[in-house]
Amino acid sequence: MNVVTFDTLKYANTLKKAGFSQEQAEAQASALSEVMEVNLKELATKGDLAALKNSLQLEMQKELAPVKSDILLIKWMVSVIVAGIVALVVKAFFSV
Repeated sequence: MNVVTFDTLKYANTLKKAGFSQEQAEAQASALSEVMEVNLKELATKGDLAALKNSLQLEMQKELAPVKSDILLIKWMVSVIVAGIVALVVKAFFSV
């Protein structure tokens, strides 16, 4: 998991240079650090998304296996029926 660091000292010093008091700058830095820590805990990483993707792919393959076999069976059945109809048509028109 990636760790995001937030330099509170640098942020506080930037605020002090902009005119904030020491106490205000430290309070702002502390508050922002807490907010970022809480919000970043819930973010999904690329690794999380890749694991979810792999899990979903495996689950879909498992669920679709019976459907694929049924489709293959239907294809064979339709082929046999079409061949039978063609044979009957050929026999009807070309019988001597």
